[in-house]
Amino acid sequence: MVTVNVNGFLHTCTLIVCNLAYTVIRLIYSCIKRLMNDWHDKHRSVKIVHRSENFLIVDKPYDMYINSNNPDRKNTLQTKLREMLPDLVNPRLCHEFHFVHRLDYPTSGVICIALNKKSARAASSAFENHKVQKFYLALVHGHIHESRIIIDKPIGADIREKTGNHKMCTSDSIFCDKPRKSYTTLVVLERGFWKGKPATKILLAPGTGRRHQLRVHCHHIGHTVIGDYTYSEGKDIEPRRTYLHSLRLILNCDIENIDVRTEDPFDASILSDYKATNVIKILDENIFRDIYKLMK
Repeated sequence: MVTVNVNGFLHTCTLIVCNLAYTVIRLIYSCIKRLMNDWHDKHRSVKIVHRSENFLIVDKPYDMYINSNNPDRKNTLQTKLREMLPDLVNPRLCHEFHFVHRLDYPTSGVICIALNKKSARAASSAFENHKVQKFYLALVHGHIHESRIIIDKPIGADIREKTGNHKMCTSDSIFCDKPRKSYTTLVVLERGFWKGKPATKILLAPGTGRRHQLRVHCHHIGHTVIGDYTYSEGKDIEPRRTYLHSLRLILNCDIENIDVRTEDPFDASILSDYKATNVIKILDENIFRDIYKLMK
């Protein structure tokens, strides 16, 4: 006769059912999260902040390319603008619009598009003659104890990743190829904590326009931008985005003077994981004047 341990059998069955339920719940959660992320990516909008007969200024979402030679890549500003404003498409241009400057893929914020040849030439001349001022907001790891820093460090391509992320590095690296003069002005706005870890909110003004300049310079001084997967050496797998935003653009040219600004996406009142504990500077007109004087 076979003796059955009923209690042991029931205990085993309970464990199996619990494990199955846990696995199913995890799968459902994973699917819901993926669907929410896909929905979020699909519905992130390009916001128009200025439009005239000469220029279109938009607020680009984070994690969006400006344009691409790959026809299968749909997550581009070019594609979004074509959908939103088909009357502005110029089929004679390689990428259908005059993008007079660029933002990195992970960087959100203000970007300018010229709407005709004349305005494109005028904007290009303004950039060449240093009649353009750009200001960025960032949240970086650690507490920056200085109130302001001038980062004057040449930047060149990292020879280890020329065909990968096109990563850059400063001239003190043995892997830096053909470094070019680069400088950035940094002013501390707030010190606080992101997910309980020290963080600093800063205003940045690039004096030059090198690839990844602000991200590289922040990393160089030991305060990598939060969420920057590339320059955190793959450590920052969260948050969902890189906390770098093009806040304001001032462009003075022969045909139009532009001064546009977006909202602050890193305001502690709306960014739930960030708490400001020490406000150093208010983001008002005075700080823009101060930083412009420092740049001179």
